[in-house]
Amino acid sequence: MAELTVSVVSADHEVWSGKAKQIIARTTEGEIGILPGHEPLLAILATGEVRVTTVDGSVVRASADDGFLSVEHDTVTVVARDAELATTV
Repeated sequence: MAELTVSVVSADHEVWSGKAKQIIARTTEGEIGILPGHEPLLAILATGEVRVTTVDGSVVRASADDGFLSVEHDTVTVVARDAELATTV
């Protein structure tokens, strides 16, 4: 099974990192979903929620204020000016 390696970081700390099946984030162009095999991408984040579905099916939610999202070779990096873990379900 293909998976993503995801890192969600703020300016001063790592918020969450791990393996995932999917990530959904809000960009200035609208909400975007990333799955394994996604084309390389650099997008500007808008203030909102980042949702990561982990390989075990749980959902990690983080609030993120501005920043960017990068995708390359099944590696997703979310860098936010300010980010905080909300809940893990």
